[in-house]
Amino acid sequence: MKGIITVIGKDQVGIIAKVCTYLSNNAINILDISQTIVQDYFNMMMIVDMRQNRGGFTQAAEELSRLGEEIGVVIKLQHEEIFNSMHRI
Repeated sequence: MKGIITVIGKDQVGIIAKVCTYLSNNAINILDISQTIVQDYFNMMMIVDMRQNRGGFTQAAEELSRLGEEIGVVIKLQHEEIFNSMHRI
């Protein structure tokens, strides 16, 4: 199963490192990643492989959301199918 992770917030040192550390610790593999900074605002989108995830999709979504709160950004994890349905033109 694939997931889409989005990270948005004011740019600061360590955002990518903290998110990637969480993913590594939970056996979530990054398949693709894109990140930009626009006028001091950080925006990252990742496509991840959740098949080996240790805690389940809902737990990962909740923990990533809490991590975002701790570091001052918004982190969302969505199922790939839901993300695609929401963004279909």
